[in-house]
Amino acid sequence: METEQATRPQLSLTEAIIPIASLIFLVGLSYFLFGDAGAGGPNQVALMVATMVAAVIGLRHGLTLEEMRDAAIASVSSGLGAIFILLAVGALVGTWALSGTIAAMVYYGLQLLSPNYFYATALLICGFISFSIGSSWTTVGTIGIGLMGISQNMDMNAAITAGAVVSGAYFGDKSSPLSDSANLAAAAAGVDLYKHIRETLLTSLVALVISLLVFYQLGRPGEFDASQKMALLKSTFNISLLLFIPLATVIVLALCKVPAFTSIFIGALVAAGLAAFTAPERVIAFAQPREGIPSVLAMLKGMWLALASGYKSSTGVPTIDLLVTRGGMESMMSTIWLIITALAFGGVVEKCGVLERLTTPILARAKSAGALVAALAAAIIGTAIATADQYMAVMLPGRSFKSAFEARGLAPVVLSRTIGDVATPTSALIPWNSCGAYMAATLGVATFSYAPFAIFCIASPIIAIVMAYCGIRMPRVSAPHLTSSETRSTQE
Repeated sequence: METEQATRPQLSLTEAIIPIASLIFLVGLSYFLFGDAGAGGPNQVALMVATMVAAVIGLRHGLTLEEMRDAAIASVSSGLGAIFILLAVGALVGTWALSGTIAAMVYYGLQLLSPNYFYATALLICGFISFSIGSSWTTVGTIGIGLMGISQNMDMNAAITAGAVVSGAYFGDKSSPLSDSANLAAAAAGVDLYKHIRETLLTSLVALVISLLVFYQLGRPGEFDASQKMALLKSTFNISLLLFIPLATVIVLALCKVPAFTSIFIGALVAAGLAAFTAPERVIAFAQPREGIPSVLAMLKGMWLALASGYKSSTGVPTIDLLVTRGGMESMMSTIWLIITALAFGGVVEKCGVLERLTTPILARAKSAGALVAALAAAIIGTAIATADQYMAVMLPGRSFKSAFEARGLAPVVLSRTIGDVATPTSALIPWNSCGAYMAATLGVATFSYAPFAIFCIASPIIAIVMAYCGIRMPRVSAPHLTSSETRSTQE
């Protein structure tokens, strides 16, 4: 690590700001010109241009193109796990649409939910599932898809629904002992996992209550007559509890700590087999086989097509066709392209030493415990913007600020809690971050559209900073290298 830091150029503050400012300006311009369609290509171009800006600065300070290329490749390689999960989710959505699993989730949801408390209920359902399995991505890719379908059929606001789903999903991801990000935050600060969970659960519950109150207020008063839509769904898909087998499969595998890609893709394959068993005529019709091809091969083609390109409904009923025409690995390619370009930018920026240069003055100006926590929050968000990766936003600032927290006599759990409060939820608010890109692709709502309604993700870092400035839950340990007068000064 020391050798790597020694090879990084010593940038001026202006030079360090230029790549980040270029990215923000270009993405903002992309959104102004293209709106939500920016994620389909323009944002990727913005990231590539910003990467070239960073590379020019690296060249000015002695880095070679080969060194920066290798850094970009290494960064992209770190995101391959996320890319494969995206492909699995695309396949899952396609076969769940084909089998009727999505239709069944919507059917029973219309029976049980009311517009008055729909958003609040979506928040609690996703929070419970995510806390149980420890994965925001799996929660959004399963329950979240069904809730978006229910929202569509209730004529609810898609952006608010997506915000509620994301908020609930990140409550669990931030607070569950099964969450990889919670484990990583604890490891970055050198804290026992369950001590970290006890602290972060406190801030999570406060943020959850705030979110619940907001989403309850956003509920639409009045009754909703879903009988006609439910009748259409039942007649088209032969709705029964049997169609929940793929969902149960994914949840059970997740509880057994089977890796996300494996559990999600198995859920997709189970749904494909279920479609062939419960509705072979639909699978064959979707396949449009050549004349004379055996029915078994025709069904295989239909299942294969749903996995690769998604299901395209042609019932002639607009409501049904809009609900279940979706999915396929192919549908995730724009998001994968976005993640690849974002990670490449992050790799070059990290190699150039941009993040270290920006962090140094922030640390120097943080004189109080509250200022230190606010500085860490700013560094985490900046790292998430620059590197497009949640895990980098956990590890890099955690490593940089660890000695500063120790010098102020703050217990390591304050560091781990702040990392969890900021790095985990805010990653879903950045369109080119792997988490933000995933949520947008899976839920079908642009990150910029749902972000203002991701109340939990916004409230969590604010609560962390407010608690620090107010001195709430800021345990201290002795700092043996400080004199007694210095210790009193840091406590003040």
